[in-house]
Amino acid sequence: GLILKKSLIEFFYKCDELDDPLITREHIEMFGWASKNDMKKITSLTFKINTVLSKLFGSINLKLVDFKIEFGKYSFGKKYKIILADEISPDSCRLWDAKTNKSLDKDRFRKDLGNIKEAYEEVAQRLGVL
Repeated sequence: GLILKKSLIEFFYKCDELDDPLITREHIEMFGWASKNDMKKITSLTFKINTVLSKLFGSINLKLVDFKIEFGKYSFGKKYKIILADEISPDSCRLWDAKTNKSLDKDRFRKDLGNIKEAYEEVAQRLGVL
C-alpha cells in the first residue's frame, strides 16, 4: 500500500519450474527475448496502461495498487508488433476500496479472506458491466 514517488516496472521470466524469477532488462536483451526497441515499446505501453487503469479504477473509488501484464509479438510476415497479450481483471490487479482499503482482488483467495465471488462482482458492478 505504499505510494511510490514514481511507477516501478519489474520483469519476470514466466516459468513455473523456476517460480517466475525476477529478471533485468539486460537478461531480456541478452537472451534475445526482446530488443532494446521492443523494451522501449513495452515500457511505454506499460506506463500508458497504468495511467488508463489508474484513472478508470479511481473513477469508481478503487485504488489500483499494482497489476501484472504480459506482452507478446504479433507477427505479420517478417514484421511484428508488440501487443498486450493479457487480460485486465481482479486476477491480474490488486484493487482496494479507496476509503476502506478493502481488498477486491486475487488476495481475497491468496490470503483466505473469503467472499471472492462477491468482491469480483462488486468490481464488475462498479464498472457497470454487471
